[in-house]
Amino acid sequence: MATLEEKNQLISTPENQMATLEEKNQLITPPEYQMVTLEEKNQLVAALEYQMTTLEENSRSTPAPETQPSMRRKRKSMVWEHFTIETLSSDCRRAFCKQCRQSFAYSMGSKVSGTSHLKRHIAKGTCLALLHNQGNRQTRGTPTMNGNSSVSDPPRRRCRSRNSASISFDLDHFRQKIARMMIVHDYPLHMVEHPGFVNFVKSLEPRYDMMSFNTVQGDCVSGYLREKQKVMKFIECLPGRVCLTLNVWTSSQSLSYVFITGHFIDGDWKPQKRILNVVVEPYPNSDAALSHAVASCLSDWSLEGKLFSITFNHPVGGPGRENLRSLLCVRDPLIIKGQLLFGNCSAHALSSFAKDVLWEGREIIKKVRYSVKYVKTTESHEQKFRELKQQLQVPSEKGLSLDNQAQWNTTYQMLVAASELKEVFSCLDTSDPNYKEAPSMEDWKRVGIMCTYLKPLFDAANFLASRTGPTQNTFFHEVWKMHDLYHSITSHGDPFVISLAEIMQEKMDKYLKECILALAIVVVMDPRFKMKLIEFSFLRFYGEEAGKYVKIIDGGLHELFVEYVRLPLPLTSAYAEDGNFENNTKTEEISDNGLTDCDVYVETTSQNTKSELEQYLEESLLPRHQEMDVLKWWEENKLNYPTLSKMARDILTMQVSTAEPDTVFDTEIKELDSYRSSLRPETVEALVCAKDWLRYGSEASTEVSNALAEVKGLGS
Repeated sequence: MATLEEKNQLISTPENQMATLEEKNQLITPPEYQMVTLEEKNQLVAALEYQMTTLEENSRSTPAPETQPSMRRKRKSMVWEHFTIETLSSDCRRAFCKQCRQSFAYSMGSKVSGTSHLKRHIAKGTCLALLHNQGNRQTRGTPTMNGNSSVSDPPRRRCRSRNSASISFDLDHFRQKIARMMIVHDYPLHMVEHPGFVNFVKSLEPRYDMMSFNTVQGDCVSGYLREKQKVMKFIECLPGRVCLTLNVWTSSQSLSYVFITGHFIDGDWKPQKRILNVVVEPYPNSDAALSHAVASCLSDWSLEGKLFSITFNHPVGGPGRENLRSLLCVRDPLIIKGQLLFGNCSAHALSSFAKDVLWEGREIIKKVRYSVKYVKTTESHEQKFRELKQQLQVPSEKGLSLDNQAQWNTTYQMLVAASELKEVFSCLDTSDPNYKEAPSMEDWKRVGIMCTYLKPLFDAANFLASRTGPTQNTFFHEVWKMHDLYHSITSHGDPFVISLAEIMQEKMDKYLKECILALAIVVVMDPRFKMKLIEFSFLRFYGEEAGKYVKIIDGGLHELFVEYVRLPLPLTSAYAEDGNFENNTKTEEISDNGLTDCDVYVETTSQNTKSELEQYLEESLLPRHQEMDVLKWWEENKLNYPTLSKMARDILTMQVSTAEPDTVFDTEIKELDSYRSSLRPETVEALVCAKDWLRYGSEASTEVSNALAEVKGLGS
C-alpha cells in the first residue's frame, strides 16, 4: 500500500492531470457565476469526495505510471458541447469554439488552463455566432448554454455524484402533505387531477406521478383518523364533563348535516372546543333526528357519563326533547333530572327576535332601503344629498350604507343612519323631482320604534360576537336588560307598537322560561355577583313575587351541589399538588387503603357544619369594576372548594350560543356548498373535523399529560 503522500503524487501526475479539491471548486464554480445554496455546496463536496475516493481505489489496483499507459479522463464539463480540442504542436493544444471558430488556450506542456474562460465565452454572450443562431428564440443577451437555461443566469451545475441520483423521494410523506393542504385550505380533492396542478408539481419533483381523486380522498381520511386518535387521548384525560353544541346545516340535496362540537375545560382550566362529528340527517325535522346525531357522538367518543348539557341552533319540539331525554337516561345519569340538559342558541334566538321586528316593519324598511339606494348608487345624487345636509345643518356623522339582508345587524345600522338623516330625506324630494317613495314622518317615527327594539338585541349579539371564553356569567345581564325594556315600552295607542310589543314580550318570556335556570346558575358561579345579581334582577321585575323565583334558582343550585357531593371526593391537597401517582393507580391502594381522604372528610365536617356552597355564598363579593377571569379564580381556590370547584368548572363549560363570532347576526341557516355535498358523508366529516383539529397543532398532545395529571390530582 502506498503512503498518502505517494497516493497524492500519483493522483496529481501529468498523465492523470487531476486538480486539487480547491482547483475543482474553482473549476465548477468560478466567481463569475451565481452563489449556490448550502445544499448545492454539500452535493458538490460529496461529488468531489466520491471522485477522490474512486481515484484512491483505482490507485491501489493500477501499476505505476511508467508501466501503465496514460488514461485520459473523460471530459464532463458542459463547455465541451460548444468546444473542440485541437493539437497545434507536440506541447500545445487549443480549444476552438464550434460556432465562431475562435481559439482559446487549453494546455501548454503539462499546464492545463481549465474551462472558466471557455464558459465565459458562451455564458457572457461574447460568441456572436451563437447569438445569431439563437436570435429567433431569445432576445439579445439571453442565449442559452443548452437551449433551456438563460445565459443571463449562470449555467446550472450538473450533479455528477452518485448522491444526487439517490436523493430520497418519500412518496408517503409527499402524499400526507398533499392531503394536509387539501384539508387546511378547503381545496377540492379533484384538484390533484387538474393538468395545471400536475405540471406545477412535476416542475418541482419530476418523479411525481399524478394522484387520483380516490387516492387523495383516502389520504385525507387516513390523516383524519390519525388526528382523531390524538383528540381521543386528550378527551379521555379531561377532569370534567363535556358540553355539546349542535349546528344544523342545510344542503342543496335536501339533506341536513349536524355539526357536533364538544366544549370542555382542560387540566389547566382553559376552555377548549373541538368539532367531534358531522352527522348526515335525511329528515332533520323528525323527532328522532337529533337523538340519532347525539347517540352517534356519545358512542363514537365514549362520552357516556361525561355529558353535562346540549345547546341547539335548531328548534327542537317537545317530542324531540323527550326522545333525546329518554336516550340519555339510559346512557348517561342526568344532572338534576335533566333541567340543565337542553339549551337554545342565544344567537339564534336574538336573530329570531330581530327578524320579527323587521318583518313587522317590512314595508317601511323597503322605503328606507330605496331611499338609501337612490342616494348611494349615483355620485350626483350623493353630492346633492351632502349639499342639502349642509344647508339644513344636520349634525349626524353617520354614513349611509345599504344593508346585507342575510345579516340583520346591517339592516339595523342602515335604519339608524337613515333615521338620523330623515330631515334631509324629507326635503330631498323637493329639490330632486326624480326622488320618489320617500318615507313619511309617520314612517320615520316607526323606524325609531324599530331601532329602539333592535338596539338591545344588537348589543347582546355584539357581546356574543366580541367575547372569547365563557360569556354565560355576564350574558344574563344583557338578557335581563332586554326583558326590562320590552315590558316597559308603552304603546300610546299605536297599533304598530302594540303589535310589536306583544310579539316581543311573548317571545322574551318564552325564552327566559326555557333558559333562566341555566343563565342564573352560571351567574352564581361568578364571585363578583353570586346570588345578589339574581335577587336584584328578580326584585326589579317581579316585585313582591321575586322571592318565589329566587327560591327556584337557589333550590336548583343546592340540588346540583348535592349530586356533586355524592361523586368521589377529591384527593388530599398533598396529592393534588404533587400529582405523583405512578405507584398509586387505584384509590384503595393510596395511604391506609384509601382512608386518608375519609379522615379529611370527617375532620372537615366535624369542625364546620356549613357546606362549601353555603360558605361560598356567605363570603363577601369581589369588586365588580375590574375584569376578571372567573375560571382562573376557581383554579386558584380549588383547594378551598374541592367539590364546588368541580361543579363550577362544569357549569362554566355550558354554552349560551352555538354560533361562531362571524355568524352571530346571520338570518339564515348555513348551507353546505355543492362540492362538499357531492362527497361521501365520511369524507365530509373527515375534512371538516381534521381541519378543526389541525388548527391546534401539537397543542392537544402537550395538554394530554397536563390533563392526566390534573384528573389524577383531583381524583375526578
